[in-house]
Amino acid sequence: MKKILNMLEKDCKLTASQIASMLDMDEQQVVSAIHEFEEEGVILGYKAMIDWDKTDRESVTALIEIKVTPQRGQGFARIAERISQYSEVESCYLMSGGFDLAVLITGKSLKDVALFVAEKIAPLESVNATATHFVLRKFKDKGFLFSKSSNGQERIKLV
Repeated sequence: MKKILNMLEKDCKLTASQIASMLDMDEQQVVSAIHEFEEEGVILGYKAMIDWDKTDRESVTALIEIKVTPQRGQGFARIAERISQYSEVESCYLMSGGFDLAVLITGKSLKDVALFVAEKIAPLESVNATATHFVLRKFKDKGFLFSKSSNGQERIKLV
């Protein structure tokens, strides 16, 4: 069953019929397995990988490091869950090392990201410090390699 998950992770557009054929399984077995994975929360959703640099959408991506004071009985979970509720937040991770949380966000501009940090993150009671790092260029993201070609960015899927 892990083979089904691996295949969907690499290409979520595969149909149950295609997966069944590649794994020499019955199509209904694949459909049932996928449904069970969805019901159990193993499969959280399906998402397309978009190269926004090839569109007219203006945006900026930032990684925000956050140092927090863990809360009694809940550790870092409560503050991480609260931060994760903001629509700007794409990812939130508990980290080892010099900071506690790493938050990946996308905003319309550098100013939007700065305002998000200043108005929503920094004032939170448990937050002690933040450091914001802006993504200047993507080379690889979620298994997709971005390589420069003569006509801009070219996406190459790694298999």
